[in-house]
Amino acid sequence: MIPLRDNTRSRTFPMVNISLIAINFIVFFKEISISNDALSQLTLTYGLIPARVASGLAAGAPFLSLAAPFITAMFLHANWLHIIGNMLYLWIFGDNVEDRVGHLPYLFFYLGVGVAGSITYIIASPGSQVPIIGASGAIAGILGAYFILYPKAKVLTLLPLLFFITLVEIPAIWFLLLWFGMQVLNGFTTSLAADSVAWWAHIGGFVTGAALIKLFAADSERFKVQ
Repeated sequence: MIPLRDNTRSRTFPMVNISLIAINFIVFFKEISISNDALSQLTLTYGLIPARVASGLAAGAPFLSLAAPFITAMFLHANWLHIIGNMLYLWIFGDNVEDRVGHLPYLFFYLGVGVAGSITYIIASPGSQVPIIGASGAIAGILGAYFILYPKAKVLTLLPLLFFITLVEIPAIWFLLLWFGMQVLNGFTTSLAADSVAWWAHIGGFVTGAALIKLFAADSERFKVQ
């Protein structure tokens, strides 16, 4: 299920959304330009390691002293499929959310829901030594916001059906419910230790985005569900 575009046009230029996409690609190009050893060190330094955070908090370290990887991890990606998939979703859904809440609030919203997604994963797997990287938690929060703001929008979707692939317009509310349902199903049925996808970061980001989007609306006039 691959979204290609939605039918909701933004009234403002999505400068923050485009900047986030550009920064993610710039960082990724840096990642693929260095050696494997250097990349491993980069991931260990700037990725988010749940056990490191959990042990730091247990030892009494203030959260702010452990906070940097919550942000830096959002801009690291494992491979081309990882970053293209994430940036496609951000490109399609992020501009409309930015249009609704305003540029600066959108930046804080994006980073905040990304942190919330990471915290959810740490709660689910506090002993994990594997760094979590990627913008998926933040983007899940954007999807949660879009779910609340634009439930009647249509999403043009590339949909595989058995041996065929078809294009279909799906109401955003059903597209996003299906997407979220898949995250929940995978979150409850796959092993946290063995899986390479942080499903619980997606779940936490989506729920937080849906719950908090009204707080980030620029004003009551601009916040009209449609």
